[in-house]
Formats: sequence, C-alpha cells, structure tokens
Amino acid sequence: MGLGLRLPGEAFYTAQDENGYGTVMNTKARKVMIIGAGNVGASAAYALLNQNICEELILVDLNRDRSEGHALDLADAAAYMPGMMTISTREAHECADVDIAVITVSGGALKPGQTRLDELNNTARIVQKIVPEMMDGGFNGIFLIATNPCDIITWQVWTLSGLPRSQVIGTGVWLDTTRLRRALAQELDIGAQSIDAFILGEHGDTQFPVWSHSSVYGSPIADVYQRRTGKILDVEAMAEKVRKHGFEIYNRKGCTEYGIAGTIAEICRNVFTGSHRALAISCVLEGEYGVDGVAIGVPAVLTQSGVQQIIELQLADDELAKFRYSAEVIKANIAKLP
Repeated sequence: MGLGLRLPGEAFYTAQDENGYGTVMNTKARKVMIIGAGNVGASAAYALLNQNICEELILVDLNRDRSEGHALDLADAAAYMPGMMTISTREAHECADVDIAVITVSGGALKPGQTRLDELNNTARIVQKIVPEMMDGGFNGIFLIATNPCDIITWQVWTLSGLPRSQVIGTGVWLDTTRLRRALAQELDIGAQSIDAFILGEHGDTQFPVWSHSSVYGSPIADVYQRRTGKILDVEAMAEKVRKHGFEIYNRKGCTEYGIAGTIAEICRNVFTGSHRALAISCVLEGEYGVDGVAIGVPAVLTQSGVQQIIELQLADDELAKFRYSAEVIKANIAKLP
C-alpha cells in the first residue's frame, strides 16, 4: 500500500546514553497544515497544540483575517506549553514541507432535514480547487480529510492528488467508533478503553456496529451487558443512538467541533509516532471486503507512511451485506462529483 514514504525533510541522529546504548531520534519538526480555519479547523489546531502532537501548526483559510486571528490566539495559548510550537498562516500551495494536511473546509451549514451527503457539491468544488494547487506546490505528505461527506471527499482527494492510497485517509468512522465505545461504557460502568467495539462503513446514515467482533477482553458485549444489567442489549437502538449523536449535537449548537478535533489529533499522533495501531478510518479500497472504487470506513494500521495495511474482518452475513450496501451508497455519490 505505497509503503516507504519518507516525510519531507526527515532527518535522524543517534544519541548514546552513559552506558553506550543508542537511541534513534527524529530531529525534524513535525508540521501539520489545517486547511479551513472554521470551527473544526480551529478546534483541531487547539487539540494538536494542547496534546503537543507537532512542532509547527499552519493555518490556511480564504478569510486571511480569520486564520491570522486564530494563529495569534493560539500563539498565546502555546506560551503556556512546556515546549515550543510555531504557529503561522500560509496559502495552500505553500505546502512542500508539510507532513500532514488536514482538510476541514465546509461548503456551508446543513439545513433542517439534510444529511452529510447534502454537503457534497459545495465542498467538492472547494476541494477541486485546493488539491491541485497543493500538488503543484510539491505536497508529498499525508492528506487527512475531516470534512463531510468524508468518504466521498476522501476519494476525491485521492483521485485529484495522484498520491498512493496509503497517503490519503479520512477521519471516517473513528469518531463514531469512539461514540459507540463511550455509550457502551456508560451502560456497563467500564472504561471505554476496555471495550473493543467499532463502526464500519460510511461516516453517515449507512454506518453500522460490528457486533460479531465486539467484546470486553474477549467476552462478547451482549453477554457482558446482560450480566451487568439483567437485560438484553438492544443492538438496533444502540446503533441508532450512535448514528444520530452527531446530529443531536448539531441541532443544539449548530456545529460539531470538539469530538472531531479530538479525532484529528488522535490520527495525527498515531501517524507521527508510527504506532502501528489500527483505527477505523476512511481508506480507498482495492478489493478488500470484495469492494473497490470507493473510500469507506475500515480498520487500518497507521504508521509514519500513512496506512500500512487494511485489516479484513470475517463479517457475519448481515454485516457484510450492510457493508456492501454502504459502499454502494458512497459510490453513487462519488458519481455525482463535479
């Protein structure tokens, strides 16, 4: 999957401790460019800053005053951090030295009754302009798409960029997965980190939990739930609760920002650290799960090169049907791209 990417300007040196043991250290400043300094972009920048995930943050926005204002405000916050962080603004094409470019642009607010798919046309037109400019500017890092509809825009960025599919990923269903784990944790009075449950498919209405692979330390979620509560887990109600959670937030405050900001920070951290951790993110498929021609939420292993491998699960028959239906919905909307 396009392994072996060397991030721009990457350099290493070996330091020895008093016992002569060597430690390989990366001396390159990690740089994240956030394209779109609205609610999500600004919140993502703040999350990256507070978690000390990179050494340089670069903000890009059509409204230069807004991006510069956020940069100045973030610089004040950075003064309280233990290390040094550079925060600046640029144009999108000034990106040759950027490691991760996070796309958070938005085509406009949703109207009542609309879904994430209704954001496609306006957002796609913005992306259609930005990505070629960045490629002309020498970008060879990792694109992380956090704008809606996430899976379709991830596909669009991949086709426009010409980069290996390992270097173009979307936040996908990782936030939905986190919501599922948190909802189950509240019911079971167990830390969410102990719950192995996740969502697959579209970051949207056709997403679904993979109950056949959901457990607490190997014990099926449904069994743990029944022992803890004395009730049978209503899997459909839980799936619907998670599916609607983002819109519940949106209807109350007009946007979602902090959860997705945390998702962006989590993915960036796992890329920079080369964690080899598997997250449920949007990836371009080339035959995995019997599907191609689409970007969709699947478990994928992250390294400093991007996606190292996609994990193919043995899904139950009904889950595989749901996955393929979700893929068809995404494909139908990919066909609508300008």
